Amino acid sequence: MAATASSYSITMRLHTAPDHGVLGTVATTIAAGGGIVTAIDVAESRHDRIVLDVTCSAADQDHSQELVAAVEAIDGVVVHKVSDRTFLLHIGGKIKVESKVPLRTRDDLSMAYTPGVGRVSMAIHDNPEDVRRLTIKGNSVAVVTDGSAVLGLGNIGPGAALPVMEGKAALFKRFADIDAWPICLDSQDTDEIVRAVEMIAPGFGGINLEDIAAPRCFEIERRLCESLDIPVFHDDQHGTAIVVLAALTNALRWVEKPLQEARIVVAGAGAAGTAIVTLLLAAGAHDVVVVDREGALTAGDDSLPPAQAELAGVTNPRGATGSLREVLVGADVFIGVSAPGVLQPEWIADMAERSIVFALANPDPEVDPAAAAEHAAVVASGRSDYPNQINNVLAFPGVFRGLLDARAEDVSVDMLLRAAKAIAEVVTDEELNAQYIIPSVFHADVAKHVAAAISGKAPHEH
Repeated sequence: MAATASSYSITMRLHTAPDHGVLGTVATTIAAGGGIVTAIDVAESRHDRIVLDVTCSAADQDHSQELVAAVEAIDGVVVHKVSDRTFLLHIGGKIKVESKVPLRTRDDLSMAYTPGVGRVSMAIHDNPEDVRRLTIKGNSVAVVTDGSAVLGLGNIGPGAALPVMEGKAALFKRFADIDAWPICLDSQDTDEIVRAVEMIAPGFGGINLEDIAAPRCFEIERRLCESLDIPVFHDDQHGTAIVVLAALTNALRWVEKPLQEARIVVAGAGAAGTAIVTLLLAAGAHDVVVVDREGALTAGDDSLPPAQAELAGVTNPRGATGSLREVLVGADVFIGVSAPGVLQPEWIADMAERSIVFALANPDPEVDPAAAAEHAAVVASGRSDYPNQINNVLAFPGVFRGLLDARAEDVSVDMLLRAAKAIAEVVTDEELNAQYIIPSVFHADVAKHVAAAISGKAPHEH
């Protein structure tokens, strides 16, 4: 049975006779089925009946149904209803708008709205730079998607993408006190997306592109960077790249190998893979080989699409050819941003001594992290149930906090490198080990140090 997860947590409302032994039977039955009971609450008690709310974690949806069936089979227990706690959390959405100013009197209203607000509008008209100081623009980010590449779910559309964008907005608020707004566009036409973002840009201090499929995302980002005077950041590319570089910096520290000499294999030539490779090269890596479904990308291959041909032109200096298994031989580092199960654990044994494996496909990685750890010195994944989670939450809140604080107009490669360095340095020499190469997303220093690295201000100034 796979490990249980809070994302598959359910609450069963049970009706039963007031028998103390029932509680133990229910708990034992759930444990025997591989579930974990996290709470048992008495919702109602009468002389002839007791109503219990039993909350437990399961491994997946099928497992949760198996646990319900097992409890239903207990003599004298009736399962009245089952609530999925993840769905309950999403009812009505996860974010809301609240006024920062009191609106209790006519005076309050006359300042916050008409006629007082007119004076502020005219002041901005006369001095447009004041818009960041006098409106929410100075602390707002648009989280923009077309729903074409949502998490590991694929092209599920803008409506289905909205819960993810809401979650992103909640993370902005939690980790960097930024007001972010989910913008789900009902178009997957590049021209329409670019124009839509250009039209809403006056209300925002930054644009976070999210879950837009490659190669469309590359052109959208490029064109928006050219046309807008606010920073545009594609988190699936640059956020991932920042955290990967930070984690790799510390992993290489642990195994005592310099980045400049490391042989690195990257599986996946999409948005994330391209950004990771670009940032690795900017950081000083030299020997990077990119592998897709057909094998290693090599310069001069006329069959490659333009984006991959460009990637091939700046990588693979040794001209390596062949499959992932073949190019992995002797490699120091594997970074996967591709698909589940593409890396067999036994192939890792053919890598160099004290190898590093980052299996980042989500929710199912390229190789089981536990199996990879039998051969590699350091293993990281995108999962929260294993050590060394590579999570973009380590980057994007602090990045945008720094961009907004600096009133930046764009995002530079140097900023990305500084952000990665800031994250890596949160892990001290005393803390560093194979199981801890990257700080927790809840580490209090991460966002403020990333913001300082981006803006050039000391952390305490935020």
